[in-house]
Amino acid sequence: MAEADGATAAPRPDPDPDGVAWIEPPLCTKCGVLVRIYPTNYDRWVSLAMVELPAKDVPEAFRWRLARVPGRSPIPTDIVAVRVRGIDPLPSEPVVPAHRMMCIPEWGEP
Repeated sequence: MAEADGATAAPRPDPDPDGVAWIEPPLCTKCGVLVRIYPTNYDRWVSLAMVELPAKDVPEAFRWRLARVPGRSPIPTDIVAVRVRGIDPLPSEPVVPAHRMMCIPEWGEP
């Protein structure tokens, strides 16, 4: 399931609790563009694009949403990526595309 969804990214390393360095999003090793890496709701990690797009512009296989994990406090503590399945979103509804949809080397090399 993870391979079919493209959820094959490596998890981000935990930041050093004593570190004061700014934490930047990682770069894609294939195209060099910034990506967002989030855990999925089934214990894998996925690379997502930095922008949201209308659902009509993103093929079904690449649609993700970011969901807040409910906790004991009213302040959300974690966010997970959830594949958009079952009920199709409205064409204008924003979704987060998987980075592999936008990664130019993924389109195939001549």
